[in-house]
Amino acid sequence: MRYAISNRGRAERRKMWLNLHGCLGLTAGAVLALVGLTGGVLVFWQELDEGLNPGLRRVEATPGGGFAPLERIQAAAERALPEGAVFGFAYYPRHERATFQLFYDRPAAAGGVDHYRVFVDPYTARTTGTRLVQAATDPFPRSFLPFLFQLHYALLFRGGAVVVAVFAICLLVAVPVGLWLWWPSAGKWRPALTFKRGAGPERRNFDLHKLAGVYTAIPLVVVLVSGVSMNLPGYFRMLVACFSPPVALEPSLARSDGPPIGWGRAAAIFDADAPTGRLIWIQAPEDGAYQACKRLDGWQGYRCVWVDSATGVVLKRVDAVEGSAGDRFLQWQWPLHSGQAFGWPGRILVGLTGLACPVLYVTGFAHWRRKRHAIRRKLPVSQRFPFPKHRTH
Repeated sequence: MRYAISNRGRAERRKMWLNLHGCLGLTAGAVLALVGLTGGVLVFWQELDEGLNPGLRRVEATPGGGFAPLERIQAAAERALPEGAVFGFAYYPRHERATFQLFYDRPAAAGGVDHYRVFVDPYTARTTGTRLVQAATDPFPRSFLPFLFQLHYALLFRGGAVVVAVFAICLLVAVPVGLWLWWPSAGKWRPALTFKRGAGPERRNFDLHKLAGVYTAIPLVVVLVSGVSMNLPGYFRMLVACFSPPVALEPSLARSDGPPIGWGRAAAIFDADAPTGRLIWIQAPEDGAYQACKRLDGWQGYRCVWVDSATGVVLKRVDAVEGSAGDRFLQWQWPLHSGQAFGWPGRILVGLTGLACPVLYVTGFAHWRRKRHAIRRKLPVSQRFPFPKHRTH
């Protein structure tokens, strides 16, 4: 009798967790399907953009030649833009045949901001083209990949980043619950990790959902956590600080009077501060400092440095190998989210994990719908159709 009661309680708990997994999957999973699909594509956004726009993004490498002075590159970009455009930040060429990408904002006459991107040959300082990414009057970005980015992190509406983060938190509950429901008993690991041979379409659908979830569970949790860190950065930093306080929640920057030292000198200071690795991007002076991030050699992640815009003094360093555990954890979020932390294998794994999201949703929805129909077929007709049918005269 006690054994029967124990089994009944275990079955009821399992049913409760199964319902929770299903509810979270059917609601938050719908957003995950879209965000995951776009994210799986955006892992390779640089390659896609170069392939779609070779005239803008690719140049002929100069054998043995170095880059033109950064001041010339910035001047060339500004000549190609309407008056009043303000430099925001720049992506460095990711290989020897790639262009600089410089991002500018220009206040619009009717209010709002126009967002521009300029592409410059790093060897000749010649502009290869400009792109109006989004005008102040545009509801959405004009270019395909910027459109995907906005759809991915904010669902194309203001405040969407918070919505995506909330659904990601819901899925951080659904994924471990799904693993617990799947966890096989001793000696049954092989059938739990493979498709059942000779099974019908319904069992095939269930196995596809199960295996897609099992094999992508760890990278999916990593991507969800890192996504929350970028969509809710302030709250995420405060949470991390409860366990291991970062050096500072925000850079402690000393404001200095005087004209900026210039992009070129700031880049030289960044290079000297981290002799190894490759500069990824540099930001215009903000709150009295330039900021740049450099990818370190190997799998060591990134180092970000803040330099006083007037004196050139290094104000702060944050990287993935030094500082507090909180600092290192925060610095790993973007490399892990994009897969760049582990090179091509990491990017492929994150890309496949993103593409698995719509598979999880479609197979989960199909399984839920089949079970719902099966339950309804067992009910009396009066309960299947609780509202009386009205005759028409």
